[in-house]
Amino acid sequence: MDGALDDILVVDFSTLLPGPMATLFLAEAGAEVVKVERPESGEEMRTYHPRWGVDSVNFNMLNRGKKSVALNLKDPAATEGLLPLLKRADIIVEQFRPGVMDRLGLGYDDIVKINPDIIFCSITGYGQTGPKSLRAGHDLNYIGDTGLLALSSGPVSSPVVPPALIADIAGGTYPAVMNILLALRKRDKKGVGCKLDISMADGLFPFMYWAIGDGQGVDAWPGNCDSLVTGGTCRYRVYPTADDRLIAAAPIEQKFWEIFVEVINLEEEYRDDTKTPDATATRIAEILVSKSSAHWEKIFNEVDCCCSIVSTIKNAMDDSHFVARGIFENSIVNETGSEIVALPVPIDKALRTGAKTRSAPRLGEHNNLVERGTSLKETET
Repeated sequence: MDGALDDILVVDFSTLLPGPMATLFLAEAGAEVVKVERPESGEEMRTYHPRWGVDSVNFNMLNRGKKSVALNLKDPAATEGLLPLLKRADIIVEQFRPGVMDRLGLGYDDIVKINPDIIFCSITGYGQTGPKSLRAGHDLNYIGDTGLLALSSGPVSSPVVPPALIADIAGGTYPAVMNILLALRKRDKKGVGCKLDISMADGLFPFMYWAIGDGQGVDAWPGNCDSLVTGGTCRYRVYPTADDRLIAAAPIEQKFWEIFVEVINLEEEYRDDTKTPDATATRIAEILVSKSSAHWEKIFNEVDCCCSIVSTIKNAMDDSHFVARGIFENSIVNETGSEIVALPVPIDKALRTGAKTRSAPRLGEHNNLVERGTSLKETET
């Protein structure tokens, strides 16, 4: 089965997480994605640990179904050899600091001369312009600079680092894919490509819509863990159980709250959490920690009150709900023949390629095709 993007060619200069995950999404929708990597060791993610065969398991997860050419982009002859591929490309994704692609002779102004319809997507931490555009950073810096980290970093004495790379994925990958698809739509209508400036930091602000609104609208700028969705109420909080598991309790709406307080047998004096909110929270915590997670799981499975036991990743992958939905049905196979579950991606099955098992490319595996200037898909059977 062909995917929605089966006629699209993507040349991917990106490394590590935001760009490679974005092009993984495109590849899962059928696009032909060609990674351009350094000849010696390839992109950095190949060398990470733990290894799974020759390359890291992370590299295999993020590069399933792609192709690889290994070129020294600082060598003009190598860059020249890449031009036939770039002339045919629909999309270029790059993740260097601003100005690097221009210095290599591969910037948007260079490519548009040979491929006027190109969609050129640049992903950076702070964008192509502005005082911070050339500054180095990682996910923690971006969520810190935008105010996101300050909303829920925990006690100053023991601050919490978020478990997800929010800026890389939510601020980089998703906006990149969304804007690429919008650009393809515009090209279909207008016949022109464009240059896309994706800033991981910029992409974080939509997640703080409520904080920006509260601050500007009523001058109620939120602090650390003091708001509705950051643990500032007993109705949206994580509580421990007797066996050191956690309950995700989110009975925000009154109808859910009334069910929740009933099934945990909260005393009447605490049920109106507007009177003594701290006392109510303390009493709820005492009740929940007095019983095991199995006890509470059975109760919460029988009622609708937005409460559940926090799962480990392994438990979640074994969850009958996710198994039934088939999100773990695809796989990756490495050069030794070992097979593991592929990273689930948010591409509907109706839009995806039908390939269930795919591999990440070996470094430079498709160099010969570029050297001949041949369409990669034309060589496949």
